[in-house]
Amino acid sequence: MSRDPWLDNVKMTLVTLVVVGHSYALTAGDGLDQWLYDFLYVWHIPAFVIVTGYLCKSFRYDRRHLTSLVTTLVIPYLVFEWALFTWREHLGFYEDGPLWLVPHWAMWYLAVLFFWRLATPVLRSHWLWIPAAVAISLVGGMLDSLWFCLPRILGLLPFFVLGLHLDRSMFERLDHPYVRRGAVAVLACILVVGASVNSWARTAFLYYDSGYEALGVSAAEGMETRALVMLLGLLGTASVLALVPRRGGWFSQMGAATLVVYLGHGFVIRYAEAEGWFAWSADRPVTGLVVVTASAVALSLFLAWPPVAQTLFWLVDPVGTWQKRRLPWPDASRPLAGQRQDDAGDRRGDRSHAAAV
Repeated sequence: MSRDPWLDNVKMTLVTLVVVGHSYALTAGDGLDQWLYDFLYVWHIPAFVIVTGYLCKSFRYDRRHLTSLVTTLVIPYLVFEWALFTWREHLGFYEDGPLWLVPHWAMWYLAVLFFWRLATPVLRSHWLWIPAAVAISLVGGMLDSLWFCLPRILGLLPFFVLGLHLDRSMFERLDHPYVRRGAVAVLACILVVGASVNSWARTAFLYYDSGYEALGVSAAEGMETRALVMLLGLLGTASVLALVPRRGGWFSQMGAATLVVYLGHGFVIRYAEAEGWFAWSADRPVTGLVVVTASAVALSLFLAWPPVAQTLFWLVDPVGTWQKRRLPWPDASRPLAGQRQDDAGDRRGDRSHAAAV
């Protein structure tokens, strides 16, 4: 089956927004940039997790899938967790928490996904796991252990489980003119709500990485806030997925290289941080926001550009590169024998979508 250009467009859009969101650490952190940051994080992480769940649904307890789990998640995590940790210390920044046991910065996603994928056959066994995951998320907010990002494993679980239980027909229902118009209205409402996040939730609630006590709220208040944040995240995700173009092209072709973007962009952003971009943009709030945003998009497109991505792919997936050394680079316009992208892809698709990035 051919690669799905819409799904590749979704993946590339979301990973580009990852880079944009992380780059906002270089802005002043107040005013318009904080508003856009909160708007983005209300739905962006949930969208990423839902798509991840959808692409992981084929995982089984067999040799091929377990081997892929090690080569596409464990090995990249061990390598890039150490590399980013070392890079930050080289630039003069102190990293808190023990290496590998407490994931640093963007590496949390690989650690969390490892546990989610291990639980996939159980979590997709019955639809009742969806409400059960919501309950686990709400109660899990009372835990605050940082080991392997446990709060995020539990907090974001409903979105992953929902993705496991979605099928292609459900996404097809988003491809309707009335739905797309409604999606614009929903995102506009979330944008308005995003301006007041700090008055009712605090930005930290959008990360799902801290317990209620650490956020300074009671368990009851924390559960209520988290439930509202999850609802907004779900509405925002559906709206964004409805608006992503379904046609293929140069952008969708880059969807095959999103793992390179995800693992590679942190080195550049941390370097820019060390070089004083924060001070520069803080003195020029509007100009700084525009430049940082445009630079982040350009960085994402550059890393996913096929000549660059093909060169760097052996770093993010050395085992897969060796196995596929005689196969052409994935092209959104060409069919790939044996690939089934809408089911997380058996064979090659299972590797290329291992982390939904």
